[in-house]
Amino acid sequence: MTLTCGTRDSALSLLQTNDALAKLRDETGLDFKVVPFSSPGDRDQATDLRVSPGDFFTRDLDQALLEGRIDCAIHSAKDLPPEGLPEGLDWFWLPWREDPRDCLVTRVAEPRRVGVSSGRRDAWCAKRFPEAERVTLRGAIPDRLAKLDRGDYDAIVVAAAALHRLGLRDRISAYISLEDLPPPPGQGVLAMTFRRDDPRLRALRNLYIKAVRFVGAGVGDAGLCTVAGLRELRAADVIVYDALLDPSLLDGARGERLYVGKRSGAHSLPQAEITALLGERARRGQRVVRLKGGDPGVFGRLAEETDALAADGLPFRVWPGVSALAAAPAATGMLLTRREAGRGFAVSTPRATGDETTDVWFMALGMADAVARRYAPDTPCAIVYDAWGPAQRVWRGTVADLRPQPNDAPGLLLVGEAAKHAWPENGPLAGQRVWITGSAGVADKAREAVLDLGGIPVVRPLVRFEPTASVKIRPSKGYNLLVVTSPTAARFLLEQLVSPIQYLPKRLAVTGPGTAAALAHLHIDTLMPERDFSAKGLLAALPQDLSGCKILRVRSEEAGPDLAQALKARGAKVKDLPIYRTVGLPETEPPPHDAVFLASASAARAWAASAAPKDVPVLALGGPTATALRDLGHAPAAVPARQLPADAIRAWALTRFREVCHG
Repeated sequence: MTLTCGTRDSALSLLQTNDALAKLRDETGLDFKVVPFSSPGDRDQATDLRVSPGDFFTRDLDQALLEGRIDCAIHSAKDLPPEGLPEGLDWFWLPWREDPRDCLVTRVAEPRRVGVSSGRRDAWCAKRFPEAERVTLRGAIPDRLAKLDRGDYDAIVVAAAALHRLGLRDRISAYISLEDLPPPPGQGVLAMTFRRDDPRLRALRNLYIKAVRFVGAGVGDAGLCTVAGLRELRAADVIVYDALLDPSLLDGARGERLYVGKRSGAHSLPQAEITALLGERARRGQRVVRLKGGDPGVFGRLAEETDALAADGLPFRVWPGVSALAAAPAATGMLLTRREAGRGFAVSTPRATGDETTDVWFMALGMADAVARRYAPDTPCAIVYDAWGPAQRVWRGTVADLRPQPNDAPGLLLVGEAAKHAWPENGPLAGQRVWITGSAGVADKAREAVLDLGGIPVVRPLVRFEPTASVKIRPSKGYNLLVVTSPTAARFLLEQLVSPIQYLPKRLAVTGPGTAAALAHLHIDTLMPERDFSAKGLLAALPQDLSGCKILRVRSEEAGPDLAQALKARGAKVKDLPIYRTVGLPETEPPPHDAVFLASASAARAWAASAAPKDVPVLALGGPTATALRDLGHAPAAVPARQLPADAIRAWALTRFREVCHG
């Protein structure tokens, strides 16, 4: 498939567009034809950019999109109009980022005439060079530098990203810190725009954004937020949160916090702006958590926000919370059902419009005929089996069709308006259940990646790990280097270490960022391969001559001594210490799944020996896992270039995308 992509005709725009499209070609298999355009901002060199219209650099490309002359366009993200794109267009940020800082390019030590092109740069220069004249700066980057060199200015302020991309780093006199001069959100970022109703570009966008998470905070106490909700808060880039929740829920969250709470008669933001905010931050590629008090599905105005995301094809996931409906009876003893006293309760609000209600029947499938007689035959109804479980499924119909089978699993019967609705399936893994078989740290990363891409993670480990040896480090041994080749080995090293931490070697060699992160708090000088996160990649990153080097290598029993022997062959003295082993878990019924993620050779062997179906795609984390699978007669559907859980999940999503595009 070939897409026509527009961009401005400046040297910088063409360079950065071609670079981004090359990356997209490599990842997705799509082809692109580049069409250069002028823009009002390029043709009009007189207007001061500090007062120019918002679409000064996008107007012509926007018009070409709306007229169908191009399929998409690439811009510097900061050039997108702050008031929004014209009706009918959509956008997202591409994931490849440059340095967001501004920088100073000077001709003399004490500039008297400084070129500026925005209000924020003008304000910074007023403080930094109070005696200097601040003059409007226009033109493409090479033109700005030429004006500086011929003496029109003594100094100019420009984006560092532009000079980096043009190979002009040597022109930078000084970088300006983000604290001194905060950049606009899109500086150093490229954005793609497209027609809102183009399914090809929507599918492409959803490869590069993350599903929005709606999390129920519970009521009154942070303990009534679910484990899943707390996990999402810890991983969020942005938390958009309500009133009526325990503020301690946000303790320890690293993400940006945006308060949008509402109380009766006092709204910090109108609902439409909250909804737009969620979509905007998701389009930037951020992991957005919308934290709502109680349970968002019970009078939480959830549908207004999810409907807006669904209309734009943006993926999302909803995590329930403990609502006041559940909390109040448990806190007070005013139980809503007692076997002797009452069989149910009604829940309503006078604030909602419309008269329709939905009846929810627990433990009713065995008496479906009796329930059905209460309603008109054409009343919508649904049965939710195994709600939130790995085998969740939904039957929908009318009361006239209600015929649950006697051997069906327990289910919840809904009768009324709500039974007609269903969440849309958006994202490259929409509706796909991925069985994640790895240990805790790896499983968490894989689970997060599946959710980001719109899938359904099902975490059921196939193996567990147990220690085999304590780690005692004597200063007399004089180790120069510690070699750790997995996050699990890092965990067992810390758990089994019986010597003071200061006895650890002062240099560390690891195979990947997951292992490095597990040991980052030790603040040890760390060596890591750039791309090949395997033992082979680590060997390539280490010096060929290791004579005189004393190495401690910690590993699993299954990893074997090959790496230690290769290090010895380079002249090193190596203590090769197996500190944990892999133990298979008792075989259980495999959960329903559409793909399986295997993080180790031992997990691959356990999966091959299990009763799990072998006709589903298998996602292998790295070369050793893929090799073990092939030795067992199974070809992996996806093997990432880097040995990272998110990359393995993404590799499968890209495979599915290519199949759809070229199928």
